[in-house]
Amino acid sequence: MGLAHAKEPLPARIWVGFSNGLLFVELRIAALLLAGLAVIILTNVVTRYAGSPIYWIDELAVFTMVWLAFIGTSAMSRLRLDFAVTFLADIAPKRLGPLIRAGSIVLIIVFGLALAWMSWIMLDPVGIASAGFDARAFAGQTFNFLYTEFTQTLVWPRWAVMLVIPLFSVCLVIHGLANLLEEAGLVERKVRSGFEEEAV
Repeated sequence: MGLAHAKEPLPARIWVGFSNGLLFVELRIAALLLAGLAVIILTNVVTRYAGSPIYWIDELAVFTMVWLAFIGTSAMSRLRLDFAVTFLADIAPKRLGPLIRAGSIVLIIVFGLALAWMSWIMLDPVGIASAGFDARAFAGQTFNFLYTEFTQTLVWPRWAVMLVIPLFSVCLVIHGLANLLEEAGLVERKVRSGFEEEAV
């Protein structure tokens, strides 16, 4: 065990360690969001039953669920509990299994990179910075009204709510590369208690 650990490339170990640390944070944020969602829904039911509904609580529940879905999906990709089609792996020769798994991981990384690129275009951080962070001036120059829009009832900046998309894309790439390093045998994969199942 120690000898195998010593043979693991240091950059690969650092990357996988960073991914595991990110997973630790994601799982706890997801747990908090899940608990928060339960409280929000229960509060909504009670206030409606009492005849005093909170007008913004439905939107808060939706945003909580959206953030929970993205963060949870990122964590599940690291745990390899993401959805997968197993038909190809089932009919392929056993020696092709690792190649199929590696291929699916590469597709996840490509998807994460594409989503990050689209998020960059959508948020256009360079454009908003060059406009002096003036949302109206930026919208007038680019016809991108993201920074001038607010949510309907909570009146939160829409760009802040949508930050979960670029965060998700970056985390997906980080976890995908960590999974690929493990699949390539550069770093030993540790099976976590309670997360033994692996999608192919």
